Amino acid sequence: MKSENRNLENNTTVLWLFMIVAYLFGMGVRMYWPMAFEGMPSMYHNGQLMINTNDGYFFATAARDILDGFVSTDAVRAHGALSASPGLVYLTTYATKWTPFSLESVILYLPAIVSSLIVIPIVLTGRLLGNTLLGFLAALLGSIAWSYYNRTMVGYYDTDMFSVLLQFTIFYSLLHVIYRKDLFSIVLASFFILIYPYFYPQGMTIVFAVFMVTVGYLFLEHLGVISREETRAFNKKAISLYGTTILLSIVLMITIPISIRIVLFVLAFAIIMLDKLNEKQLQVFAVIAFVGFLWFGNVLAVILGNVVGYLSRGVESEGLHFYQVVQTVREAGAIPLSTVANRISGSMIGLVLSLIGYVLLVIRHKPFIIALPLIGVGLFSLVGGLRFTVYAVPVAAISSLYLFFYIAEFMKNRLLKVALPILAVTVLLVPNIQHIIGYKVPTVLNASEVKDLEQLKKISTNKDYTLAWWDYGYPIWFYSNTNTLIDGGKHTYDNFIVSSILQTSSPELAANLGRLAIETYVDSNYSIVATTLFKNGKKDQSDPNLLLTELENADYKLPQKTRDVYLYLPYRMLNIFPTVALFGNLDLTTGKAERKIVFYPTRAIKNDKGILQFSNGIVFDTKKGELFFGKQKVPVKHFVVTQMTKEGKTQVQAQPYYAEGQYVVVFMKSYGQFIVMDGETFNSMYVQMFILGKYDKDLFELVVSSPYSKIYKLKK
Repeated sequence: MKSENRNLENNTTVLWLFMIVAYLFGMGVRMYWPMAFEGMPSMYHNGQLMINTNDGYFFATAARDILDGFVSTDAVRAHGALSASPGLVYLTTYATKWTPFSLESVILYLPAIVSSLIVIPIVLTGRLLGNTLLGFLAALLGSIAWSYYNRTMVGYYDTDMFSVLLQFTIFYSLLHVIYRKDLFSIVLASFFILIYPYFYPQGMTIVFAVFMVTVGYLFLEHLGVISREETRAFNKKAISLYGTTILLSIVLMITIPISIRIVLFVLAFAIIMLDKLNEKQLQVFAVIAFVGFLWFGNVLAVILGNVVGYLSRGVESEGLHFYQVVQTVREAGAIPLSTVANRISGSMIGLVLSLIGYVLLVIRHKPFIIALPLIGVGLFSLVGGLRFTVYAVPVAAISSLYLFFYIAEFMKNRLLKVALPILAVTVLLVPNIQHIIGYKVPTVLNASEVKDLEQLKKISTNKDYTLAWWDYGYPIWFYSNTNTLIDGGKHTYDNFIVSSILQTSSPELAANLGRLAIETYVDSNYSIVATTLFKNGKKDQSDPNLLLTELENADYKLPQKTRDVYLYLPYRMLNIFPTVALFGNLDLTTGKAERKIVFYPTRAIKNDKGILQFSNGIVFDTKKGELFFGKQKVPVKHFVVTQMTKEGKTQVQAQPYYAEGQYVVVFMKSYGQFIVMDGETFNSMYVQMFILGKYDKDLFELVVSSPYSKIYKLKK
């Protein structure tokens, strides 16, 4: 039996077969999403299903601009898609250029094609542990596990397709360094570490951590604290502890240009291979290199910055008190253990089995301790948010399957020894497959919304700006070819600017602030507008309230107009408008909310002789004009009914109730949508200009109107 196992482990054909089958499995499962929406025209554009992640349009716009031979738009220059992930941008560009597929097709399917490659390092890790079948079964599970699938499915065009793939490949290569200690291992590890920042620079913190644990392990092994029975001993031709530390430290000095690091790596490698240095000299060389890694890798700053950034909540505590977007992002919020378990392993039982399997794996294969940072980051998601669970997925898959292979060792029946792990992976796959079947996320925009943006593209130029909430920034780039003030990557203090425009009841303030913000942004070389206008954090910091009051004056002197500015008001912002309003509903000098905003989108579920019961529990007596919030009764000022005509115009009917009423109920008849709101919010630009279609014709021009969005052009 042992000889059969050795033959299996040495059989290259079997290895390739396992990797190909696992890859086809991962790809096949991912094809469920596009098949589920086949024949739904509302999700198609230019004959292709659209993508389902907003951030994807950031990189897609850069790729399109390169393909068009034009990369100097404000969007690409100011926000730097090429700086964020040149690997993804150029891969997309050349995949479109060198294949018969359109850009829309490439960005749709590239995530699945790339991310399914995760099966290769997983299978190879099993082979390194002496069990290729383990690697194969773990690859089936790890390639489509809940969290990994969510962030790498067809249509999820983002750098996430590389994050775990390259991260786990680096882990495998470092594990290979420990096991083999040869030239190939170092070159493999160095290559993937060098290219990683060009595809997913945010993940360098984890690379640092895995590297440091690797060095720590080799150091303990060198001292004899850890036995070398499982791995090859060092010899003159092998890369020693010191050689490994020197070479990989040089590669990880990420603040030094890559060309210089490669030269230093080659020189250091040549010196080590010549074997002219004694152990004392190598020790000194290794210490210097490791200190250089800590310094030039910016290690402590990166790690502490990331941790503090994800744990920070609320408003800024220094300078002006802006609201932080991280508090409103679900991915960055604390999550319960059950969610962590589901996303890492598909179920709580799966996670428990993974943790038990990992402990057992480390006991029997000590080098696997270097996976601890990946497990740790996965568990950090309990406080750090959803996005961190994905890093633990491949390790959890291997660990859970290893547990069943361990149990199978005690079975005498040869068939059961193989059947148990296969049965186990089948059971573990079930909740993940069930999740995939139910995970029918929609495209970012529907075809009608895209049509509206394409209308904007026809009347604008690529130097114009569209003011919109940051969620819609990148799709606006891609479909309208205009620029935005805030977007998925730039949504800090300037959220206050856009939020203020959307919720103010002053048309003059909205128009003046819109023009001032864009001209200031461009003139200041794309600096943060709120910081520039209010001199945030400086000795001469100004009072924002004074400027906002001045901007309500129709005669406020604005900078010279250099481009057109548009205001994008989509229907889909209706449900997040209370969150949007949080950012502008602040006294920046104190950080306190200026007022309580009431804005409750809802639907009627019962009508009993004019008494409407809403789905959120609120009751509205249409005859008496009263709202009931539980036992609390409040008077209504107006009941407003709106309806869209075929021409895209909004018809409005209003029924007054109580002059002293503080609430307004709006029924958007064309949508079957009710909204309960306070009177001041009713007068906001979003409600007046989108829901009611009312605007100051001296300040704005309606250029696009549909049930899905209204787009206005600033006349100032």
